[in-house]
Amino acid sequence: MHAILTGRDGGQALVSVHVVAGTAGAGKTSLVLHWAHQVKDRFPDGQLFLNLRGYGPGEPVTAEQALRRFLRALGVASGDIPQDVDDAAALYRSLLADRRMLILLDNAATVGQVRPLLPGGGDSLTVVTSRNRLAGLAVREGARRITLGMLPEPEAIELLQAVTQDYRSGDDQDKLSELARLCARLPLALRIAAERAASHPHLRLDDLLDDLRDESALWDALSTGMDEEAEAVRTVFAWSYRTLPPHSGRLFRLLGLHPGPEFGLHAAAALADLPLSRTRQLLDDLVGAHLLEQSGPDRFQFHDLLRAYASDQANDEDPVEQREAALRRLLDWYLHTADGAQTWLQPGEDHVRLSETTALLPPLEFSDYDAAADWAERERIAFPHLVRSAAAAGLHQHAWQLAATLWNALSASASFADWLDFGLIGLASAEREDDTDGQLLLLNQLGMSYRSVSQLDSAVHYLNRALLLARSAGKPMDEAHALNLMGLIHLRTRRLDTATGHFAQAISIFREVNGDRWAASALSNLAGTYLEAGRLREAHDAVETALAAHRSLDNQQSVGNALWLTAKLRREQDEVEAAREAIDEALEIALSLRNRGLEGFWLLTLGDILRAGGQYGDALASYQRSAMLHRRLGDRGREALAWRGTGQTYAATGRHGDAAAFHRQAAAVHRDLGDTWELAVELDHLAAAVQSEDAEAARAYWAEALTHLAPYTDPRATAVRARVQRRLAEPGE
Repeated sequence: MHAILTGRDGGQALVSVHVVAGTAGAGKTSLVLHWAHQVKDRFPDGQLFLNLRGYGPGEPVTAEQALRRFLRALGVASGDIPQDVDDAAALYRSLLADRRMLILLDNAATVGQVRPLLPGGGDSLTVVTSRNRLAGLAVREGARRITLGMLPEPEAIELLQAVTQDYRSGDDQDKLSELARLCARLPLALRIAAERAASHPHLRLDDLLDDLRDESALWDALSTGMDEEAEAVRTVFAWSYRTLPPHSGRLFRLLGLHPGPEFGLHAAAALADLPLSRTRQLLDDLVGAHLLEQSGPDRFQFHDLLRAYASDQANDEDPVEQREAALRRLLDWYLHTADGAQTWLQPGEDHVRLSETTALLPPLEFSDYDAAADWAERERIAFPHLVRSAAAAGLHQHAWQLAATLWNALSASASFADWLDFGLIGLASAEREDDTDGQLLLLNQLGMSYRSVSQLDSAVHYLNRALLLARSAGKPMDEAHALNLMGLIHLRTRRLDTATGHFAQAISIFREVNGDRWAASALSNLAGTYLEAGRLREAHDAVETALAAHRSLDNQQSVGNALWLTAKLRREQDEVEAAREAIDEALEIALSLRNRGLEGFWLLTLGDILRAGGQYGDALASYQRSAMLHRRLGDRGREALAWRGTGQTYAATGRHGDAAAFHRQAAAVHRDLGDTWELAVELDHLAAAVQSEDAEAARAYWAEALTHLAPYTDPRATAVRARVQRRLAEPGE
């Protein structure tokens, strides 16, 4: 392929490479990569490549997963990547707008998998390979389609010679032509065959051809309805596989049982029940035979066809009990390693009681927080596959324990939406096992996760189930957890009296069962409720007690939360210097934990403190970063709070028109989310911003705000309502 591709719209070029070679067609990837290397000078800003795994035995790479990988490759920190696919795609396009890059999307299954990955404009070129025609790309995106069939015979022979030329010479052209024919002139099969020939330089090509013909005859006898190209590829796979030493062949088969798209050295060793050094040697054998690809230091992946072949060979050659034992070892290794990561990532959370591992290889040990976080980030793509695989194999204890443990071992870039996909599988497995403790843990985790993604009805559903089960099973600690989490939902929806009642109950139960750490957390939540209601003296007493408890327990995230509450309280008491000290310490904790969610939320309070101290430029910078982080995290409500702070800052500097624009934007979001309290507060600010220019509009905004304030009776709401009523009672100008 060497055509220069035409642009569309803003100059973007797009080509869809249709591989017609059926199941063997993915071998054409090497041609595209070879072409990409030839034209790399035309793309000075680099290349992005991703195998979308559209036709592998596992799940294809989703647009969200692909965007995350590309954004990280473009220099975006994992914690800064938006959770929402549309927002991530927008960021991706903005980063490519002024660059000239080559984007290679290999092995795509559908147009929907590809479309979010298109740059949208500029001078970049996108090349998509697929076994489908992807007609939608041609119709809607103006892609130019290039159809690749088998290699012409001269090019097939040239490929064979390119691989073998340094190892053997004098091979007859006719015999090379026969070898190419037996490989159906498909690049993947040709490379494997050539590697076999290169690794046996003293073996006559006639003997290699005889071996390959024998395999071909075997597949002719066994295959029914398999097309010629698929048959040729499988023949070459078998030909290469059968030359492996027994230990290498065993590892090849067992690796086909790994459910994830890629794996590391340690996971391979756990599967094979071998030491790391021996496993590395065998992996090198497989890479050398082109039966495995090395994707990074001690990281490996299969071509999708080879994964399917390895899995088939395992099913054919290894007894079921050996396959089950290998999968169990793999799951044990991941489970115990994730448990070790939890110690650093969520040190305050209780650990699941695990059975002794069946793997010879011990789990990884992490020296610090960053090492645990890096492992979680590296392996996060495998987590859903592991839980699904465990459940499908009937290993339900592994499935629920993995889901529960991985909740506490999520990487900083992962969202709770990612976890929900397999958290529900974990709950179903705990129910199959009739494990009450597992069900209670996962029900509470589901409640927290749904709250984090603003699906409050679902959160309430699972927390109510947890509450009922805990009470019926006589599990007071789990009952208190459910009450505490329910209180957070009531706090978020400003049912403050109900929230206070739930937190008080939770604190009482935690103290009765010696759950001091959890009692301190619930006390922090109670302090936040008092503060939200305007009950400042009670908030002060509660947060001081909670902060002291968290410091004594050395729970950094909870210390940060209590410091954030302290900063808000001090600001309301006009103690700006003390407020600044508290929020600065809280933000240092958020940054040390690489927690973008906490950083973004606590930056709102920093902005408020800076604004109160007259540092308007710094306040705007704080709100701007908060808005950016929340946009990337997909939290529209908190992004709108950053816009509110921006509007208030502009109003303080006399820029009332700019202030009104931000308050309108924020009010629209709160209205869309159905958050009547935040909408009422925003309308109050908007009215104040427009009053000097449009008194009638201001009165309309205050009148609407008053209707939204009606349900709220706490002291803060009462004060806001009284202020709005006074403004409406003032005579019109």
